[in-house]
Amino acid sequence: MIYDVCIIGTGAGASGVAHKLVEAGMNVVMLERGGFYKEEDFSKDEIAYCKREIVTPSFKEAYHTLESYSNGEWKKRSTRDTESTFFNGNIVGGSSNFMSGYFHRMKPKDFKLKSTYGTIEGANVVDWVSNYEEFEPYFEEVERLVGVSGEVTPFKHHEPRSTKTFPFPALDEHPISAKIDDACHKLGYVPYKTPRAILSKPKGERANCYYSNYCGSYGCSSGAKGSARASLLQPLLKRKNLTIITHAFVKQLAEENRKVSEAVYVDTKTKEEHRVKAKLFIVAGQAVESSRLLLNSKSKNFPNGLANNANQVGKNLLFSAGGIGSGQFDENSMALKELMVEGKFVNRSLCDWYFYEENNKEVKGGIVDFLFEHANPMTQATKQRFDNGKLLWGKELQEKIYHKLKKTKQLNFEVFNDWLPTDNCFVSVDEKYKDIYGVPVANIRTGAHKRDLEVAEYLAKKAENVLKEMGAKDVSSSMSSAPPPNLQAGGCRFGDDPQTSVLNKYCQAHEVSNLFVTDGSFMPTGGSVTYTWTIYANAFRVGDYLVKNQEAWL
Repeated sequence: MIYDVCIIGTGAGASGVAHKLVEAGMNVVMLERGGFYKEEDFSKDEIAYCKREIVTPSFKEAYHTLESYSNGEWKKRSTRDTESTFFNGNIVGGSSNFMSGYFHRMKPKDFKLKSTYGTIEGANVVDWVSNYEEFEPYFEEVERLVGVSGEVTPFKHHEPRSTKTFPFPALDEHPISAKIDDACHKLGYVPYKTPRAILSKPKGERANCYYSNYCGSYGCSSGAKGSARASLLQPLLKRKNLTIITHAFVKQLAEENRKVSEAVYVDTKTKEEHRVKAKLFIVAGQAVESSRLLLNSKSKNFPNGLANNANQVGKNLLFSAGGIGSGQFDENSMALKELMVEGKFVNRSLCDWYFYEENNKEVKGGIVDFLFEHANPMTQATKQRFDNGKLLWGKELQEKIYHKLKKTKQLNFEVFNDWLPTDNCFVSVDEKYKDIYGVPVANIRTGAHKRDLEVAEYLAKKAENVLKEMGAKDVSSSMSSAPPPNLQAGGCRFGDDPQTSVLNKYCQAHEVSNLFVTDGSFMPTGGSVTYTWTIYANAFRVGDYLVKNQEAWL
């Protein structure tokens, strides 16, 4: 059988395209490395989801190698040794199942950073080959179809909108949100009500949020979270022209006459090899793994990897710069009854410094999101076992754990700012390191630009001011140049020049007409926001292009 379209991956970048193509009547097959978990399969099992990573490959099956700079040289080590995974949810819907759903739009200037702010030494910043005006209708479409709840809060850097507000009202808020508002007003800051890709009202067969207090890192058992699975793929499966093949690890894309002819995959349960033929192939396996697949798909026409004769695949990898800070609240700083309310969202951000003045000129800044410490009780309890270096046990430990869980709350903030693309952040492959299927694993060099940390620390001080004004104790922050594995983009950036980019404006490979890449790989810069909303919007945009311009890839 020859499908019209074969999509590798089932996350945000895959499902947005699938939605458009299936609705247009094309016969689509999606290949997913993991299984198909539905609402009834998800639980709040901290061991399963946060300790043992049951929805990612075991280190025996697959791993990555990481290159970090130390003592004047780049050193490589395996994630098998560090026990830190760069896989982010290998199940239908991908990592969108486990996001917290903080949805901020990119701003118009994010699409033209180089022409607005000029060159930054040591960074490979370029303007996008698209603009905010082209993306805006698709941001709005994501709001409706995926489901975004919120309330538009005016502030000086707010992006233009084609609608006055979000399609779903804001989620219920914790009493501490009002305390944040008060502190911000006293400081002259604007508290921004954070949009969330979580339903406050039912939508179709999806229920609204029931405020379980477990969101990030967990699958949503109500369907309220705007995962690719719940919002797009499960409704699409009612049609006869969508097939999802699970436990399918795609090891190579075969090429003939500069077109992809078939996808070669291994059934991870039976270890049998299969092949899928299609007219059009779309790669959307998340940035690191998408680059790895292309680099490992070598042929006579592409000896360095598919669509990589210009040696651009894997280059200019992006993560998200920033870090985390916190402050402690107890019954002395806030009424205990109000403080200990469970499940309600904080939903407050600081966006005043998305752009800010430095040395009498405007520079690019970022966003701060406030949130409670993760609800995981095991993790919280484990952190109490020491007191000023002294190991606690017995009644003393018991009392400290009780006080932590029943008498106090930790309010965190997360800083998000641009991870500048550089020559020292990229994906490559090394024949010395292979998974159990004999395929070279992704090697990730994780170099960061010094400017990332400078901006993050500036934003952290603003957030610390809010916590201090609220009366928090032990206020601190830690900004880092370490890459967060769950926020990946770049590696196959789009552009007009085939010598400096992998894809064209519509995410079509310059050198392979029936190959598109629609996860975050296309992004040349990432803005100071989490990437999921932009990935969804771009996938809808590319989907519309494919439906209307079939002659471009047939």
